[in-house]
Amino acid sequence: MLYEDAYPVVFVHDLMTTTEFYRRTLGLDVLFQSDFFVLLALPGELRGAIGFVLEDHPTAPPEGPAITPGASAFLTLQVTDAAEAHEQLAQSGTVIAYELRDEPWGQRRFGLLDPNGLYVDVVEQIEPRPDFWPRHGISD
Repeated sequence: MLYEDAYPVVFVHDLMTTTEFYRRTLGLDVLFQSDFFVLLALPGELRGAIGFVLEDHPTAPPEGPAITPGASAFLTLQVTDAAEAHEQLAQSGTVIAYELRDEPWGQRRFGLLDPNGLYVDVVEQIEPRPDFWPRHGISD
């Protein structure tokens, strides 16, 4: 196989509201948009992408679990400065669902919900607490 790209696709109720949330609130770029699907990408050189499709569009996989927008998945956006991102979003009025904190496994993060209830985890990689990995059987 010769791959050209790979990205997750999330089912949504309202494509326009979802697109505007990711475009205006989080600054993603629209790579492709139709009345039933949008492909968004990170700005800059790292172009990680995510697609959103209307839950009732016939492109839905013919076999598989029931479609539940925003369930059983979450999106991680890795940033260089989570505190700065948190401040920018909070100042813009974005509702923060999980307040900024340093996690023992080595992440500074916070979270929010997109218009479909999909959890968006905004993460900065930091040093883990010295005792975290040894407790899980992992050493240097």
